[in-house]
Amino acid sequence: MDRPFLRLAPIKVEIIRFEPLAVIFRNIVYDEEIEIMQNISLPKLQRSMLINFATGRSSASRYRISKSSWINIKTHPIVKEIAKRLKLMTNLNMKFAEPLQVANYGIGGYCTPHFDFLKGNDDSNLPMETGNRIATVLFYLSTPEKGGYTVFTDIKTVAKPTKNDALFWYNMLRSVDRDQRTRHAACPVLLGDKWATNCFIHEKGQEFIRPCGLDQSIQERYVGDLGGPEPRKYPNISPYCKEMLYCE
Repeated sequence: MDRPFLRLAPIKVEIIRFEPLAVIFRNIVYDEEIEIMQNISLPKLQRSMLINFATGRSSASRYRISKSSWINIKTHPIVKEIAKRLKLMTNLNMKFAEPLQVANYGIGGYCTPHFDFLKGNDDSNLPMETGNRIATVLFYLSTPEKGGYTVFTDIKTVAKPTKNDALFWYNMLRSVDRDQRTRHAACPVLLGDKWATNCFIHEKGQEFIRPCGLDQSIQERYVGDLGGPEPRKYPNISPYCKEMLYCE
């Protein structure tokens, strides 16, 4: 798949975990975009809630101490541009992604270990037609002075919240099974405050973008990898840079 935009403006990618894959996109969101998202969300910030997709009802979250609000892609042209960039970053279809969730954690704000995929033995809690949350993009809109790290508790992997960066991981395996290794938490903010934006991408529309493999345990080597038998060839690119690539 050829993406001319990425040839003109390559995206910096740091792989922090290979299995399961977790990467950080460096300097992927700009200061003016951050300011706009904060200004849009500030009047609507409320205590973070849990939403039951089956009933449509929400309740106060007991595991998360923060304030949050949701931004629809149509709210502002800048938000629409971010959605386009998300598609380039992840190689995933954004048509059925949830609205952006902007969260603010003050001093002592945290989130206990949890999964982003939706649980339920019979999938009755899943949004109708769009399926589960196949992947998460977590934008960092500020850099706390101390604390606020994102920690994957079962695989001992940590991401430092750094303004302008975004953390990405798959919540589900290529087999569409929930990846139980993706349990994660937000450490308490000890000094300063933390702004972050979540984008939850759903299964629908990913059937041919991220298809099941012949091997149930097949893993991506980078974002957008379809799991071919041999790494793709990139002449004129150093071996180190090849590791950072995530799509052609």
